[in-house]
Amino acid sequence: MTVTAARHADLPTSTAEHIALDERWSTHNYHPLPVVVASAEGSSVTDVEGREYLDFLSGYSSLNFGHRHPALVAAAVEQLGRVTLTSRAFHHDQLGLFCRELATLTGTEVVLPMNSGAEAVESAIKVARKWAHRVKGVPNGTAEIVVTGSNFHGRTTTIVSFSTDETARADFGPFTPGFRIVPHGDADALAAAITERTAAVLIEPVQGEAGVIVPPAGYLARVRRLCDDANVLLIADEIQSGLGRTGDLLALDHDGVRADLYTLGKALGGGIVPVSAVVGSRAVLGVLRPGEHGSTFGGNPLACAVGRAVVALLSSGELVQRSRELGTHLHARLGELVGRGVSEVRGRGLWAGVDIAPGGPTGRQASEALVARGVLCKETRDRTLRVAPPLVVGRADLDRGLDAIAAVLAR
Repeated sequence: MTVTAARHADLPTSTAEHIALDERWSTHNYHPLPVVVASAEGSSVTDVEGREYLDFLSGYSSLNFGHRHPALVAAAVEQLGRVTLTSRAFHHDQLGLFCRELATLTGTEVVLPMNSGAEAVESAIKVARKWAHRVKGVPNGTAEIVVTGSNFHGRTTTIVSFSTDETARADFGPFTPGFRIVPHGDADALAAAITERTAAVLIEPVQGEAGVIVPPAGYLARVRRLCDDANVLLIADEIQSGLGRTGDLLALDHDGVRADLYTLGKALGGGIVPVSAVVGSRAVLGVLRPGEHGSTFGGNPLACAVGRAVVALLSSGELVQRSRELGTHLHARLGELVGRGVSEVRGRGLWAGVDIAPGGPTGRQASEALVARGVLCKETRDRTLRVAPPLVVGRADLDRGLDAIAAVLAR
C-alpha cells in the first residue's frame, strides 16, 4: 500500500467516525448536533452519508445569502487568483472601494474593517472610550459604557465582563471594569445609569442569543434621545440583526433610529471568510490615529473583495424585501402554534425565537427531532428555538421547514 493510499484508508467516512474524531481531538467548547456536513448549496446542506437537510440556522446570520452564493464565490475565486493578504503596512486595490461601498450602503461616513464580530465590538468599545476621553472630556481611565442584560456581544474577556450569562462568565475573571448593566427594554433604568462619565450605550436592536428579543415600541427612539441629551454615543450591535435579516437593511431602521457606530459582521463575509467592521461618523472613528488600533488580517484583499460582493447583493434591496415578505409568512405560520405547544413567538423578518411551552420537549430535544426530519435548527436558552433560514430560501422549502417545526412542537 502506498503512503497516499494508507492515508486515505485512515480517513473517517461515517457520521459516527467523524464525530468521534472531533470528540478526541477538538476542545469541547461547543455542543453540536450530530450532523456532519460535507457539502452545501443555497438553503440546503448534505452530510457525509448523503442525507440532505434544510438549513434553518444560517450560521447565526453568517449565511444570510445561503451557502456558496454564486456571486460571492466568484468574487472570492477571482481575488484568490490575484492577492489575498498584504497586511495594512501597504495599500491594496480593494480596501478603499470596500469602505466606500459599505459606508454608502449603510449611510455612514467611514469604515473600520476587522475580522470577527467580537473584534468589531471590542473596537467600538475602544473607540467610544477614546472619544469620551479626547472629545467629551471624561477623565482618562474613567469612561463607562452602559449595556443591557441578557446581551450577547461575543466571548472575549472584556465582553464577558458585562455578560449576565453565568455560563459565559464562570471562572473567567477577573473582569474588565467600566460597564453598567441595566435590564433590556427598560428605558428608565438606562436613563438612571447614564452619568457624566458615560461614553456610550451599547445595545443589540434585536437580541439574538437571548431568544430573538424585540424591544418594546418606542424604546430605541427613547434610547437615542437619552444619548443625544447626555452627549453619549449610541452603538448598535447589528452583527446578527443587520444586513437584511430582519426585513430592513439594519434592525434600527424599523424604528427610524440612527446609531453613531454600528458593528457589523457574520453576513458581511458571505459565509466564505470572516469579515467585520465598525461603521459610523468620521467625528467618532476619526479619534483613532496610526498605531493605536489594528489587525493584520483586518481589511485584507480577499475579505474586501467578498465584502464588496455582499454589498452589491444588498444594494438593490431585493433580498431585504424578500426577507420582509417571507418573514411575514414565517411569523404567520409560527403564530398558529401559539397555544398548541408554543408559548410565544418573537422576531422580525426571517428571524424568530420560538418559546416551547412547558410540558413539551426541551430546545435540544426539539432540535434533535428536527434533524430527524431533515431540518437544521438550534436551541438557545434551553426552551427556545432560534429560526433563521437564509434570505434566499424558496417558499416551498420555507413551508417544508415550518411543517417540520409544527410536527415537532404542535400538540
